[in-house]
Amino acid sequence: MTHPSRFEGTIGRTLADSEAWHDEPPHPGADAPNVVVVLLDDTGFAQFGCYGSDIDTPNIDALAAGGLQFTNFHVTPLCSPTRASLLTGRSQHAVGMRTVSNFRTGFPNQLGHISNHAATIAEVLKHEGYATFCVGKWHLAPMEQCSAAGPFDQWPLARGFDRFYGFLEGETDQFHPDLVCDNHPIEPPAGPADGYHVSEDLVDQLTRMISDSKGVRPDRPFFAYLPFGATHAPHQAPQAYLDKYRGRYDEGWDVIRQRWYERQLELGVIPDGTQLAPRNPGVEAWDDLPVNQQRVAARLQEAFAAFLDHTDAQIGRLVESLRSIGELDNTIFVVLADNGASQEGGPFGVMHEMKFFNGIFEDGDAMIDQIDDIGGPHSHTNYPWGWAQCGNSPFKWYKQNTHEGGVHVPMIVHAPRHVDPEAHGLRDQFVNVADIVPTIYELVGITPPDTYRGIDQLPVTGHSFAQALADAAAPATNRVQYFEMAGSRALVQLDDDGVSWKAVCKHTAGGDYDTEPWELYRLSDDWSECNDVAADQPDKLAELIDLWWREAERHGVLPLDDRMIELFGARFRDNSPHPADMRYVYRPPMSPMPGQAAAAIAGKSFDLTARITRDADSGGVIYATGTENSGMSVFVQHNRLVVDYNAFDEHTILESDREIPTGDATLVVQLRRRAGMAGEMSLLIDGHAAGTADLPLFMRMMSSVGPSVAYDHGSAVSQRYEAPFPFEGRLHEVEIQLLSRQDAEARDAEAAAEMSRQ
Repeated sequence: MTHPSRFEGTIGRTLADSEAWHDEPPHPGADAPNVVVVLLDDTGFAQFGCYGSDIDTPNIDALAAGGLQFTNFHVTPLCSPTRASLLTGRSQHAVGMRTVSNFRTGFPNQLGHISNHAATIAEVLKHEGYATFCVGKWHLAPMEQCSAAGPFDQWPLARGFDRFYGFLEGETDQFHPDLVCDNHPIEPPAGPADGYHVSEDLVDQLTRMISDSKGVRPDRPFFAYLPFGATHAPHQAPQAYLDKYRGRYDEGWDVIRQRWYERQLELGVIPDGTQLAPRNPGVEAWDDLPVNQQRVAARLQEAFAAFLDHTDAQIGRLVESLRSIGELDNTIFVVLADNGASQEGGPFGVMHEMKFFNGIFEDGDAMIDQIDDIGGPHSHTNYPWGWAQCGNSPFKWYKQNTHEGGVHVPMIVHAPRHVDPEAHGLRDQFVNVADIVPTIYELVGITPPDTYRGIDQLPVTGHSFAQALADAAAPATNRVQYFEMAGSRALVQLDDDGVSWKAVCKHTAGGDYDTEPWELYRLSDDWSECNDVAADQPDKLAELIDLWWREAERHGVLPLDDRMIELFGARFRDNSPHPADMRYVYRPPMSPMPGQAAAAIAGKSFDLTARITRDADSGGVIYATGTENSGMSVFVQHNRLVVDYNAFDEHTILESDREIPTGDATLVVQLRRRAGMAGEMSLLIDGHAAGTADLPLFMRMMSSVGPSVAYDHGSAVSQRYEAPFPFEGRLHEVEIQLLSRQDAEARDAEAAAEMSRQ
């Protein structure tokens, strides 16, 4: 029975229409398997213990030992595209997600959300009678649509999930997360002082959802999608896990990488004869690093290892909960990563990841005084390139790149009813992330619809590898797979002789697509892309390049677009919630806002005007954005107007030199960007100048955590109060006016003239 695609009203509807509207969904049958997909973020091929590392992942390893471990599994080079392909079984470009969902370009390959012409597996399984749950990172809706104002049509509940608990952005603080429950923002249930960590909370919520469903409807199978924030930056873990890894990586990335590579050979997860790729450009020999750089880099890797270990423990809790209710053996349980290890920590690693996006690269001497904060709630760390390449062993390059280091990651399938115990072990068939959904459809016995909610559907273009679950010798079903990210391109082809080839081009932004060089590798005996045979096989290379362009045409990859960072600032466009006059007015009470939906104050000159009514001695936060690691807070304290501009723990605090009167008052904070990376801020109270201060660093990207009005949600931006420090008087409104350079100069000149007349 097909339900109406929209409600037309009750007048004139027939009894049959009414009965159809209330039909129960199809019942999938008592033997239908549950499906669990666990997705890790920025986790390289070597980083699970069963893929070679010394990081303790016993629960993931146990799933591999009792199931199948895929050694030739590939994804896209970035998170949102992989997620779009994973949930639809289609090309990421075809469904509108060529890059992260934070922006739209106007081209069909970058909608900022999954096309409605591509039903998700949650939508399909829900239609077949499954309960569907999503818990964790979404990152599949345009970020300006991810506030409490909506629209909600690309949030998880609108894309097939019955329940959602997690965060909508690409990352969040693990101790102070920006959380959403179903379709509304919520505050975390506890804080780090209470032992809170979001990974534990996610599994708590998912097990409750499953128990709620199975307790009332034990006959109904479930689909659970658990995309952790781990191991994306910030790398944060409970102190006991951090302590566990103290000193483990003091030997450095050269020694550790060699050790992991040798273990990969022993485990058989890479073929005999595979070479360990040379260090990537920018990765120095460990022994050549200064002592402080070694100490900081080792500690940053310890934080990553602790983070992954802690995440593995949460996966173990989920597995045990399924076992305890008798559902594990009837569950198809998949664990994978969304792309290779991240290069976003730069050559030295970062104490605060947003420094990377401000073009700031600190060495060990600059970070050594904060070494004991690494991995805890007072840091937002990412490790250096050397450890990222170690995590991608034996490959070269990283996340964002179409070489193997960016796209060749681990995947484990544990499915007792579908994998004979005699068939356990490794699988080396080439598999792509788009192949997972058609495999699940085949195992469950579902044919995806040609239309969904009245909308014609794109074909599912992934290739089921269900045969490989039972037969290690089954042929690969995916024989041609393209890759593309910001102009970097690649294509893998399995030829008629069983030889796997890869053509790859590493694009530089602004480079000429027609003339930049391609490399050619015979992957069958060169997994790590060490022996470029382009010069020896020009005809083969030309064949694969031509095939790439044909695949690009077929899957909607074109036009090629290498813009990335600049698109984050392109907010004032058609259908944008950002006003063309760049004026924003906020009136409490309000929920916290994601940064992409709020006034883009980072890197911009602006005036913030607050109209308040207060009694004597009342204070609190007027407007705060960011976290204790970086951000800005405007607040009233001890009858003074205060701004704390927290540039990565370097606090510039400006306190008004006059008191705020009781009753009604108008408070103005002016920030001006000056030459280079410097700036200035000044205060006015009821039109009277009240102080100025220079800003040594005017942040161009401030935080992944957005603002709140009339209180400071999450960790406190300023050390002068404890969050949330709500405003005690009446905050009528906060107006933020972003200014162009010309407007800022004109306003400053006008203000100076006014002051001279007073």
